[in-house]
Amino acid sequence: MPLMFNSILTEGGLPVEKVRLLRHRDQRAAKGLKPYELWRDDRQRFEQYQSHQDFGNHTKLNHPFWASFVGTPNNETLFVGIYSVRHKGVLEKDIASPHTHNIIKAGSCDAYEISLLPEFEDLDGKLYIDWGAGTRAWIQRASQQNKPITEIRTEFKEPEFPGYLQFVSSLSKLDTLPPGWIIALKSSRGVYLLTCPKTKEQYVGSAYGENGFWGRWQQYVTTGHGGNIALKSRDPSDYQVCILETAGTASTPEEIIHMEQLWKNKLQSREMGLNRN
Repeated sequence: MPLMFNSILTEGGLPVEKVRLLRHRDQRAAKGLKPYELWRDDRQRFEQYQSHQDFGNHTKLNHPFWASFVGTPNNETLFVGIYSVRHKGVLEKDIASPHTHNIIKAGSCDAYEISLLPEFEDLDGKLYIDWGAGTRAWIQRASQQNKPITEIRTEFKEPEFPGYLQFVSSLSKLDTLPPGWIIALKSSRGVYLLTCPKTKEQYVGSAYGENGFWGRWQQYVTTGHGGNIALKSRDPSDYQVCILETAGTASTPEEIIHMEQLWKNKLQSREMGLNRN
């Protein structure tokens, strides 16, 4: 019989009828930080994000305790703490959105005062539950939804790097990748593919300089075009990036460029894409 989450609440002295379960996985801002990334990198910003909520959720959220979870990149449900909650009222002044470049306007949402309960901190980032199949409501009553605990780990651990040929990301998400993934991308060189989500055009490129794939892709993040002629002629785009082939550690820049030329021929990225040489 699986261990249930409500047993954690009961052992911690919380009445389950006063607890709301919150699973954060905000999909509204494609270029913004996800709640998981906020929590992982800056709990203060995560708590600011959590403490400002739409008016329409007031009845569901205005309860003494929140058990907070975030959706992970693997779509698991990770426990990140239990908070005591007090509704402060309508947001009184403009604030910077913690997960986008927007401004949250005064009067546009509810503001809550939240405080992390230390009694449950030893489980933060270690306990996983089964939230349920499909797109279940992100706010639920603990008294009516006793969630099975699927795993309790000894320490928080990022998802494993998927492998170079399985790696796919948008340029805007590179800085939010787990540190171990960034190390892997810095340590390898080879041939990559950029795909424009607007025009569906492809660009084949090669990375053979300092910091490997990561270093090359950061040039696109900084400039929008990485110095490429055809990309300069297009409006800025959040290109999807993936790896076509990795090079051996002893490969020379000339050998990697030769690999790049072969992929341009295979994908016809000069004739039907954004390559110009």
